[in-house]
Amino acid sequence: MLNIGLTNRVQLTVNYTNTAAALGSGFLEVFATPAMIALMENTCAYCVQPFLEKEQGTVGIAINVKHTSASPIGATVICDCCLTEIDRKRLVFAVKCMDEKGIIGEGIHERFIIDNQRFMEKLK
Repeated sequence: MLNIGLTNRVQLTVNYTNTAAALGSGFLEVFATPAMIALMENTCAYCVQPFLEKEQGTVGIAINVKHTSASPIGATVICDCCLTEIDRKRLVFAVKCMDEKGIIGEGIHERFIIDNQRFMEKLK
């Protein structure tokens, strides 16, 4: 059952494929903001998935984050999330990423619970 206070933690190592230079969001070989956002969304999605019905999933609907510090190739980035609000099918998470030097980004992410098959059928 979904409850406020659910948490999850995911970590990754910065490599060239998740740098600003590789993703086109900049020119430097540092952890890219789009990669940080993807990590935050992934952390939140996996936080709640075990508590949903088999046919359900979640999709991201909003994100408001700041990326405040650069992380070089080789750094370990850890993302923590906490489910802070449940409004019917809308879920709100506090998210935070850090590396060995401290917090590199934080904010709020919202996801919506969907029926996977119906969602995909609407796209046809």
